[in-house]
Parts: sequence; C-alpha cells; structure tokens
Amino acid sequence: MADSNPKSGKGRGRWIVTAIPFAWMLIFFLIPFLIVLRISFSQTAISMPPYTPVFNLFADPLSETWKRLGELSFDTYVFLTSDDLYWRSYINSVWIAFTSTVMLLIIGYPIAYGMACAKREWRPLLLMLVILPFWTSFLIRVYAWIGILSREGLLNKVLIWVGLVDPAHPLVILSTTTAVYIGIVYSYLPFMVLPLYSALEKMDGTLLEAAADLGCPPIKAFWTITFPLSLPGVIAGSFLVFIPTVGEFVIPDLLGGSDTLMIGRTMWNEFFNNRDWPVASAVAVVLLVILVVPIVLFQNHQAKMQERV
Repeated sequence: MADSNPKSGKGRGRWIVTAIPFAWMLIFFLIPFLIVLRISFSQTAISMPPYTPVFNLFADPLSETWKRLGELSFDTYVFLTSDDLYWRSYINSVWIAFTSTVMLLIIGYPIAYGMACAKREWRPLLLMLVILPFWTSFLIRVYAWIGILSREGLLNKVLIWVGLVDPAHPLVILSTTTAVYIGIVYSYLPFMVLPLYSALEKMDGTLLEAAADLGCPPIKAFWTITFPLSLPGVIAGSFLVFIPTVGEFVIPDLLGGSDTLMIGRTMWNEFFNNRDWPVASAVAVVLLVILVVPIVLFQNHQAKMQERV
C-alpha cells in the first residue's frame, strides 16, 4: 500500500540528506582522529607499527577499556612543551599562514573585483583562467618554481639579461622563506579568488549607483558598501587558505630551506625519520585543536550576532 502521507516522504528525504554529511564526517574525520588520538597516548616501541597501544577498543573488554582510560599518560604532550622545536614550529606555521593569507587577500581581492566588474560574457573565460592551474598536478607546479627561483633559474636569467642583477651575484631566493611565500601565494590564490568572486558577483550594483547619486566618492563607497557586502567571501577565502597552509608540507619541503620551520615538516620527520608515531600523533592533535577552537568560537560569535539582528 502506498504511503498516503507526503510529509513522511519529505521527512525521510531530509533525514537522508542530513545523514550523508554526518556519515562522511564520521568515517573520514572522527574515526581517523580517534585513531590518531589513541596513538598519541601510546608508547614508542621498536616494532611494526612502532608503538605499543595503551588500550585496544576492539580487543579489550569494555570494562578493561574504561579502566585503562583512567591510566592514560600525557607524557607525550608534556614532552611537546619541553622541546622548543615544537612550539617554534607551531608559532612559525601560524605566522607564515597568517602572512600568506593577508598577501593572498591583497592580491586576490582586486582580481576577484575585476572579474565581477567585467562584462558578463567575459566572466566564464576569466573564471576558467583562474581554475586553469588546477588542471596541472600540484606537485609539478611546485617543482616548476624550483627551476624559476634557483640561482641558475629563469628569474635570474631574465634579470641578468635586463641588467638588473650582477651575473656574479644572482638572487638567492630558493631555499628561503621568501620562496615559501611565493609558492603558497601562487598555489592557493584560486582558493581566495573564487569565494571573493562569488560574493562580489552577487552584489547589487544599484547600491553603488545610489551612493554615487548621493555624492559618495568611489573609495568611500567601496569601504562602506562593497567591502562589507563581500565579507562572507573574505572570511570563506581566508579560512580556505589559512587552514591548509598551517599544515603545509610540500611547499616548505621543496622551496624552503633548513631555517623554514613548519609543523608539517616536523610531523613528517617524526613519522618517517624518527619513527616516533606517538609524538607525531600528539603534534597532529594539538595542531587540530589550534585550528578548530578559533573556528568554533568564531562561528558561535557569528551565530550570536545574527540572532541579535
């Protein structure tokens, strides 16, 4: 017999739509995080895998698991505070990510604004040009910068040919923090431009026309109308850039030098060079807390602000 209540079908559909993202987060985020958290409380051992678990959720009885949870040792996390390598890696990673985000916003906003102000028939082409770098492997694009920024690279050859650089003293950019900034800005620029373009394209142009009719200068109209309306794109682009940049590994490893200390390289060394999985897992857990807590606080603040409005 067919269901005579159409609302039950709609409710079931909403439940399925809601359950899919929750299942995705459970399988690909929460369960892996719990595994990493469990390893962070383990002890390093010469074995395969290279740690001895404090408890085993699948092998131990439930009563034994609860008993061992009370015996967990935080020695690994205490060790992170005792070695300045780790907190310097965190601070340096956050600083590089913050600086890169500001640079990307300064560069990406004019690009997105120009795309939004272009003729409608030109916008698909401009959008494709922004997305075009994604057609090439991320690793290949980073490797290409090695050939550009090296002492014998394309950039130095052009500057020497123009006469701006002495052939005996070429620019030293590769294996420096400057090269890391260049690689991050180049690689993550589309992630900043696309949310900004999406926000600016939806803006009502009649607001600027009304401001001009009332005698508002263009610069003042930009800061009082355009920029506030584009804040959702600014926030979305900043999060899309800042979060992955903090844990970036490929760009600092290929373009940065030994002085470029970032938490992604530190985790790699702990996992694969030192084979200290508990310490590496603790580093990953702390990094996740550093990233998630500010985001949750910001979202709660935004929700309260919307409730007041």
